[in-house]
Amino acid sequence: MAERTHLSIGEVLALLREEFPDVTISKIRFLESQGLLDPERTPSGYRKFYEDDVERLRWILRQQRENFLPLKVIKGRLSGGPAGSGDGDEVALADQETGNGTGVPLAPAAESTAGSAGSTGSAGSTGSAGRRASVPGGTGLTLEELASACGLTDGQVRDLERYGLLSSRDVGGTAYFDQTAVAIAQLAGRFARHGVEARHLRMYKNAAERESGLFAQVVMPLIKQRNPRSRQQAGATLEELSGLGGDLRQALLGQALRDAF
Repeated sequence: MAERTHLSIGEVLALLREEFPDVTISKIRFLESQGLLDPERTPSGYRKFYEDDVERLRWILRQQRENFLPLKVIKGRLSGGPAGSGDGDEVALADQETGNGTGVPLAPAAESTAGSAGSTGSAGSTGSAGRRASVPGGTGLTLEELASACGLTDGQVRDLERYGLLSSRDVGGTAYFDQTAVAIAQLAGRFARHGVEARHLRMYKNAAERESGLFAQVVMPLIKQRNPRSRQQAGATLEELSGLGGDLRQALLGQALRDAF
């Protein structure tokens, strides 16, 4: 009997799960529906994935996870088109928004401190998944692309929007989400596995807004001086406050959990 040289979609899922724990069969099917994959079919309609198909899928998932590329940009690259296929030059979202409500961007070190369990409310801290980088294509991810990239349903993403956890930018009548939204959606997806829904996460949004307001009051005198040294000092102060806030929340949460259990 000839050895089978192809994999089923379930076998592909099992093969990729270690590197991409959020990948699902529905996500693979969605990528196929968008024209990024084109596996052969058996006479009965089952997909047949060969080694080239698996490596193509692996590459797509890496581009989504590591570079936050929109699917149309990925598709353009797969077909040999320009890197920013269809959308012009690269646009750095970090230049368009500072994310901390004060007009002072956080230093890179502050943005990387949000990976701990206690960092969800830090002003400007988005964790490693939300690091700021240039997004080819000039926009970001559509709702469907965001859901696919994070292993969520469209309805779950809409719930995150409805409860104020995600915000988007309208471009030509289409809503686009940036890297910070990706980080938030990924974390929300992990919460969802434990039965924690978007409505439960609203408390983190409220806490983050209060914390951001407090930090803004602290650095505002420096910002009003309107000179480069003062703005640099404001950024350093925000970085330190962000780290302190994360550490304090983690300690307080640990204390509360000990008291509760």
